[in-house]
Amino acid sequence: MRARYAVPLGISATAAAGIAYSVGIEARSFRVRRVTVPVLPPGMRPLRVLQVSDIHMVSGQRKKQRWLRSLAGLRPDFVINTGDNLSDPEGIPEVLDALGPLMDFPGAYVFGSNDYYGPRPRNPARYLLEKVQGRHGLNGNPPAVGVVHIQWEDLRDGFDAAGWVNLTNTRGTLKIDGYEIALTGVDDPHIKRDRYAQVAGGPDTNADFSMGVVHAPYLRSLDAFTADGYPLVLAGHTHGGQVCIPFYGALVTNCDLDTDRVKGLSTHEAGGHTSYLHVSAGCGANRYTPFRFACPPEATLLTLTERPARP
Repeated sequence: MRARYAVPLGISATAAAGIAYSVGIEARSFRVRRVTVPVLPPGMRPLRVLQVSDIHMVSGQRKKQRWLRSLAGLRPDFVINTGDNLSDPEGIPEVLDALGPLMDFPGAYVFGSNDYYGPRPRNPARYLLEKVQGRHGLNGNPPAVGVVHIQWEDLRDGFDAAGWVNLTNTRGTLKIDGYEIALTGVDDPHIKRDRYAQVAGGPDTNADFSMGVVHAPYLRSLDAFTADGYPLVLAGHTHGGQVCIPFYGALVTNCDLDTDRVKGLSTHEAGGHTSYLHVSAGCGANRYTPFRFACPPEATLLTLTERPARP
């Protein structure tokens, strides 16, 4: 009888230990990843860009807040926030406080679906089922009955007051040591708020450098930015897969991007052009699925350098 229950008990104990690790340890093991991207025109000095994404702040997450404040010590040239700052309608003051030191630097932002709508409890297995069925979370679906509408205007106003550029289906510029950095952004494709037609036309030819910014890296947005000739696109949303298999990688991306590019630096091709794509794994998770496994929370310091000379 004892042997009969040994295997199931062992499996249960292993699963419990894995959940405890993914929630209590890895989800709080914040780190900075460093990436070099050769995209600048000849003659420009390197630029240090800090990308923060998918904070999913829940009121009371003190360790996350301390870590976010500490990122100012990296002294970036500018900051790009690729959305999903919230996982708690009451978390806006804590997001603004945690990002306060970073808002002393030039910056820009787009929003994600969780900046507009509060999360609801859901079965984590649905992410896998949606992958098999070819569906991608909220994409195209109206908010369900009972979804909390967040006072996102307060978050927007806080960013705007600090001088961060709102890239919601629009263009903006940053002045960095005499350089003009042109930024083009769209609202979140995950809930079909993107309006690329409003910003189409390619990089600003009067700027020293141009880049695209979007929350969820859906292929339609990546194709549009790349076909228009943007050398670099920054995105978030995927959480790096959130729960990954060691030595294999992510199972899902929660969008139509392939799992090989679920996080980090890669390239994207469309319309005869090639862009660099950087997808942040983000530093948070939905409050109802607060675990990460083989995919620690992160921010990324991207060093943009001169592109190689053409032969």
